Amino acid sequence: MLNDGKGFKKVYVATGFTDLRRGIDGLAAIIKHKFNLDPFDRNTLFLFCGRRTDRIKGLLWEGDGFLLLYKRLGTGLFSWPRSADEALSITEEQYRLLMEGFDIVAKKPITEIKEPGSMF
Repeated sequence: MLNDGKGFKKVYVATGFTDLRRGIDGLAAIIKHKFNLDPFDRNTLFLFCGRRTDRIKGLLWEGDGFLLLYKRLGTGLFSWPRSADEALSITEEQYRLLMEGFDIVAKKPITEIKEPGSMF
């Protein structure tokens, strides 16, 4: 279920660290109060990662209740964005890359130069 990411309307990654001892209520509170998002948004997956990057939790509202997902890798690690405490909306392609262990946020992204003459 978590490997392909099909069927989700949106996917959010909670960047930074999350205490994975939290259950449904604790994770829903983070979504609502910290990220100002609606945990009851149907078919929207919220992903969380603790300090150990070999396990993640997901929270999904299905209309009649929450589904709490937990995945622990046998080998390998998730390349989890740690830069800021925010809810990062990711694409289906980024989701696939995350589940395969690749970076989804560039460490040094290439940006457009506003004033090319200032390079020299």
